[in-house]
Amino acid sequence: MFTLIYCFFAFFLYLISLPFLLFLIFKDKYKKSIPARFFLYNNPPFKEKTYWFHACSLGETRALKPIIEKFEKVNLSVITNTGYEEAKKYKNTDVRFLPYEIFLPFWIKPCESLVVMEAELWYCLFLIAKKKCKKTILLNARISEKSYPKYLKFKWFYKKIFKNIDIVLAQSEEDKKRLLSLGAKNVEVVGNIKTYFNPKITTKYIKQKPLIVVASTHKNEEEMILKNLNLKNYQVVVVPRHPERFDEVYEIMKKFGEVKRISDMKKEKEIILEENLILCNKMGELINLYNVADIVILGGSFVDNIGGHNPIEAAFFNKPIISGKYIFNQKALYREVENIEICNLEDIMKCIKNAKPTKIKNKIDIDYIVEKVKNG
Repeated sequence: MFTLIYCFFAFFLYLISLPFLLFLIFKDKYKKSIPARFFLYNNPPFKEKTYWFHACSLGETRALKPIIEKFEKVNLSVITNTGYEEAKKYKNTDVRFLPYEIFLPFWIKPCESLVVMEAELWYCLFLIAKKKCKKTILLNARISEKSYPKYLKFKWFYKKIFKNIDIVLAQSEEDKKRLLSLGAKNVEVVGNIKTYFNPKITTKYIKQKPLIVVASTHKNEEEMILKNLNLKNYQVVVVPRHPERFDEVYEIMKKFGEVKRISDMKKEKEIILEENLILCNKMGELINLYNVADIVILGGSFVDNIGGHNPIEAAFFNKPIISGKYIFNQKALYREVENIEICNLEDIMKCIKNAKPTKIKNKIDIDYIVEKVKNG
């Protein structure tokens, strides 16, 4: 009875949302995902009966990559266009957008196991997969302290979802307690898979002075940070988060001195950083820069509308990390790293002097998770 009521309500929401969905189709951000998810355009069911992974967006899709690489062939569904574009890069991976729930009874085919990332708790997804797949697994499961009261208000509903989840692999003991209180069963703490990182250094940078890497910056952050740095005693590389801002950031940096762009440097395995101010305007170079950095200033945390960025990559190299206080989207990962300095803009130089090497607390065992997916 509950399932019928739920499906009727989902169908009603679909009907009243149609005008809005048709409007969003014309926006670049949704031009692939909405036709695929809500109209099944170019989005047929998976062809092969194999392991099926599901992630929401870019971050979750990237986190799954080291696990997916352990399988000969997988199916992978996503929600967002950025997640889809990332997933298409993976070898031996059949990629789809996850359709809206009313389509799932006809779209889901039998599979070995369904593995869902984090908080993608869709009722119909687990209900149908439980009937058609050998196992259902919730991976990297978490319930934040902030969102937990909201979950508790609908505890009756989440109990029905967890009834169809066979195994829950949680990030922490706190998450385990919260998940159990919501009706989850077979909960095991395995850590946060976003702490797994296995980088490949493709370019060696040679610095002339202590190097500060200002990473993943957003609008307004570059100028605010550069104003508070001692640019005479350090070399500074700025790495904007979004490529479309490269030219804008170049003009901002010119206010503080002569700027060299990495794209203008000779393409060799070793690159000498000669200038004090450098703009990284090439994708894929941040890991190489972390490798040689003396200090990392992590962007997205000094303006209040982003919520911070993943500190794990810099912490892998044990680099001292300076961060702003606006980290609401990354609190779980910040807790996994020791010695991150949280400071105000005007205190950056003081924080740099006091900064200590960082360390990832609990590195994930990917092989153990793969074993759980395959054999339970």
